[in-house]
Amino acid sequence: TLASYIVEGGSSKNFENIKRMAFSTPETLHALLDKLADNVADYCRYQADHGAQVIQIFDSWASQLMPQDFDVFAGPYIKKVIQSFKKTHPDVPVILYISGGGGLLERMADCKPDCISIDQSVDIVDGIKRIGGDFAVQGNMDPGVLFGSKETIEERVMDVIKKARSQNVRHVMNLGHGVLPGTPEENVAHYFEVARTAHKRW
Repeated sequence: TLASYIVEGGSSKNFENIKRMAFSTPETLHALLDKLADNVADYCRYQADHGAQVIQIFDSWASQLMPQDFDVFAGPYIKKVIQSFKKTHPDVPVILYISGGGGLLERMADCKPDCISIDQSVDIVDGIKRIGGDFAVQGNMDPGVLFGSKETIEERVMDVIKKARSQNVRHVMNLGHGVLPGTPEENVAHYFEVARTAHKRW
């Protein structure tokens, strides 16, 4: 994701510049990715040294890659960040999130984070079965639900929690993506209240 912003100069619809680099001068992209992995690992260390109790890696645009290209241009560098960070901070959990990453869940698991964040494109039970029970999971309510009624929000929060609980894995209740612009603040507050008190709502 950082490499795409550097090469594209910002967000992009088609990522043509970085894909041109990947498939015409891959050695240049690998050099950039290697440098970025070292710097991201250092930044993770900085965060942990200054109070962060958990680290989340967002590779927002990794889902723009075909799985075979993820294995070349993303997966190895995510692994490098996690392995480097864990050498110095083995007890700080690492969460991995890829927006639209439903097709990459097994590959996310191969990066060996402590927790895999599953977005709303995948049923959470299916996602857990695909990655196995060795990981904590985070997610995965559709943020669009927050435009609904309080009853709908509570129903959907509890549905996600119950599904994750049924798989006997550690679970962090979260949205499958960020809060959408225009979402009523009182609905966000209700979401947090339901999630916080879910154990009282069985």
